[in-house]
Amino acid sequence: MPQVFLDGRFVERADARVSAFDAGLQHGVGLFETLQARVSGGEAYVRMLDAHMRRLADSAAALGLSDSLRTIALGDAVVASVEKAGYERARVRLTVTGGDLNLLARARQGVPGAAGGGAGSPSSSAASGSANGTGHDPTILIDVQPATLYPAEMFEAGVGVCIADAKANPFNPFEGHKTLNYWWRLRALQDAASKRVSEAIVLSITNHLVGGCVSNVFLVRGGSLWTPIARGEESAVAVNKDASDAEAAGGDSGGATTGTRGPSGVRGSGGAVLPSPVLPGITRDEILEYADERGLTVQRRMVSITDVLEADEVFLTNSSWGVLPVVRVEAATIAGGRPGQVTRALRERWEHAWAAGEL
Repeated sequence: MPQVFLDGRFVERADARVSAFDAGLQHGVGLFETLQARVSGGEAYVRMLDAHMRRLADSAAALGLSDSLRTIALGDAVVASVEKAGYERARVRLTVTGGDLNLLARARQGVPGAAGGGAGSPSSSAASGSANGTGHDPTILIDVQPATLYPAEMFEAGVGVCIADAKANPFNPFEGHKTLNYWWRLRALQDAASKRVSEAIVLSITNHLVGGCVSNVFLVRGGSLWTPIARGEESAVAVNKDASDAEAAGGDSGGATTGTRGPSGVRGSGGAVLPSPVLPGITRDEILEYADERGLTVQRRMVSITDVLEADEVFLTNSSWGVLPVVRVEAATIAGGRPGQVTRALRERWEHAWAAGEL
């Protein structure tokens, strides 16, 4: 029976237990990454491993989980787990929680950070170095399962999606990170399944597109590729928008730094840059690179539901699907109800990259 990696060692699945006082259980404190992997010729390959590790470390630091995750050791542990499982194609779930500690007690003591720890390696901690001197490690769990095999019809004919009832709040600093707080997303997916569609689309409290419950969203409109602005892109997009506005007005960018933007901008009144609740997806980044290869114009922008309904093509991305065409949103048919040429081309490029070992 396959084993799992738990806190520095491989254990039988039946013995993979964490403390009843783990912060992931008690408070939902933790992050996770889902990765695609395979074993070929006895050697393990994990798609975009470094990018996943960087995103995990960035989120851990930004949210106070740990400011010193040892991503190299953690990546080594992921590869070792894939090798041990031995599946030809695999789905890897890496979970990092706050560990066995009382967060409220630590907060009262004024101890910074939710998790620290000593030196680590794949055979010991594989977790984090301690920047706060607490000597406490987060819980590290790596579970490798056979990759989900989706029906070919999903990609050939496209899928339908619904609109989730819940909305994302751009002022919640935990949005745009892969935290353990996925209950509301899973509930929306249950609702989607009851409607016989494949995903639920999430809007923000401003009614702009955020993404799917477990995916990023792209639109093709007028030959351009549109995608919602992700966490970390806000300022760059705002600066670019200012420069474009100034150029169109025949002036410099300084004249376009205040005021309220329309759907394509990210500034609010007074020139404040709104934070984005959109996850910076790893597959999303791959697709943006492939779009650049093809010479497609890419717009990172605020997207309305009207933009979606009027799109020439719509597709979803995540590490499991790659590129998944959308042909229906609720009762509305997208562009004749068939996957478009851009979607098909980008999916083929994504599949080719994996087959060719472009990791």
